[in-house]
Amino acid sequence: MLSQPLLRLASAVSCRRTKPLLCIALLAYVASVWDNLVNMRPIQENGELRIESRLDKIIEPLREKIRDLEKSFTQKYSPVKFLSEKDCKRILVTGGMGFVGSYLMDKLMMDGHKVTVVDNFFMGRKRNMEHWVSHENFELINHDMLEQLSIEVDQIYHLASPASPPSYMYNPFKTLKTNTVGTLNMLGLAKQVGARLFLASTSEVCRDPEVHPQTEDYWGRVNPIGPCPRFAEMCYACMKQEGVAVRVARIFNTFGPRMHMNDGWVVSNFILQALQGEPLTVYRSGSQTRAFRYVSDLVNRLVALTNSNVSSPVKLGNPEEHTILEFAQLIKNPVGSGSKIQFLSEKAKLMPGWEPMVLREEGLNKAIFYFRKELEYHANNQYIPKPKPARMKTERASHN
Repeated sequence: MLSQPLLRLASAVSCRRTKPLLCIALLAYVASVWDNLVNMRPIQENGELRIESRLDKIIEPLREKIRDLEKSFTQKYSPVKFLSEKDCKRILVTGGMGFVGSYLMDKLMMDGHKVTVVDNFFMGRKRNMEHWVSHENFELINHDMLEQLSIEVDQIYHLASPASPPSYMYNPFKTLKTNTVGTLNMLGLAKQVGARLFLASTSEVCRDPEVHPQTEDYWGRVNPIGPCPRFAEMCYACMKQEGVAVRVARIFNTFGPRMHMNDGWVVSNFILQALQGEPLTVYRSGSQTRAFRYVSDLVNRLVALTNSNVSSPVKLGNPEEHTILEFAQLIKNPVGSGSKIQFLSEKAKLMPGWEPMVLREEGLNKAIFYFRKELEYHANNQYIPKPKPARMKTERASHN
């Protein structure tokens, strides 16, 4: 009988002890979970930092592209002078994407004028004008000068023609046609809208001069059927007959950035050869002199001439002349090149890399053998040809 009361007492005591124990256990569990949560937070934060760093590496190039796009939309132009409406001219520049034309475009734009450039990109390059893209005073027209152009302008700078020897000799007929028809089209436009026309003429009219430097009254010695076209006469005929205001400049050797590396001119050839460690090719003795002018100096003179009252042709060169050999040294020294100077003859210049392969005696022996065989053949056929005297072409009687 005593066992049952004892069991009940023991169970009651155990129940009373279990509740505190359960509470203690629950508190211990909550404390351990909280401790784990606290310890896991740095791990989680480190993981998030790693993820963020990886995302930054991926996103950074995209951010740079966005910044570049923002810069392109908010492009900073060169300082442009403000002109009133009456002083601001509407100016057309043909061949404005070329070497000289692009600098002329820069000059006119910074002077505050409204500039329209016409080019078919045969020699012109788009990067020469990318710093003016979207400017309110600038406009570009992709146009061939063989086609007529209708546009309201106050001045026309006509420079549209291949200028370097390799370019205009690549397709000489197209060059002549572009100069002829293009100049006629611009003269017609100048007459139609009452604009003043500037023509960039060639200094080849002074080819092989007997006077150094050439003064304005020196007419030069030139090959009348040479490769360089001359169209100033056409402009002056239009000025006399139609009253078009014309300005003409004979442009001599000009150099500066934006030149084509393969344009065949002295400066670009020397610089390219010196940078590549190749011999600097000087034709003849190198004592022949040239007047070299930097492109910005030339452009300033072009604008001044166009706005002046001087209507006769003006030679734009440099009063200080250098020999070709001196200029080769001037280029070689700052480049620091070890290139040697190689002297070539004019014949090597006309036909580079060519030399006779058949000796004179060998060629004569082959010709003699051929004629001997021909005589034997005709003798067997009982016909012996005799040399005929040269026939003189008689003049036709003129009919008056």
